[in-house]
Amino acid sequence: MSKAKKGDTVLIHYKGTLEDGTIFDSTYEADCQDDDCSSGGCSTDDCGCDHETGPMKVVIGSDEFFPKIDAALVGMTKGEKKTVVLDPAEGFGEHEETKIFTVPAADLPEDFDAEEGDELVLSGEDDEELGVVVLEKSATEITFDANHPLAGEKLTFEVELVDIL
Repeated sequence: MSKAKKGDTVLIHYKGTLEDGTIFDSTYEADCQDDDCSSGGCSTDDCGCDHETGPMKVVIGSDEFFPKIDAALVGMTKGEKKTVVLDPAEGFGEHEETKIFTVPAADLPEDFDAEEGDELVLSGEDDEELGVVVLEKSATEITFDANHPLAGEKLTFEVELVDIL
């Protein structure tokens, strides 16, 4: 049976979970069985249905996915499954306190209407965009967190090689 190698285009299924077993992303339709998901109300990554399900196409060695998962695909055969654990540095990075900042409410546009927990994209002077989460909001200031929502988390991926194209 043919084994996947660097440069091959492959189809993979995966399920990503946190240490407590919470599914944060998945390509398997069966993982989208949560009540919020089945009603179309899922607005977070914790049930794996915030995107289309189905196998993901990856070119091995092209840095399209996490490098450790990319490396694990090498040598796999069609139908084979592996579990890959990523420490925070191998996933979305460590949670950095320096990425938490507070802005005076007066510095924000008048129509700024975000609430605690909202995920936003802020635009800077040079049209730079920064993804943030609103941590706290008061009448005078708003505190944002620019860390990826999964920064600092150990991630476990169950990966299945569906096909080598």
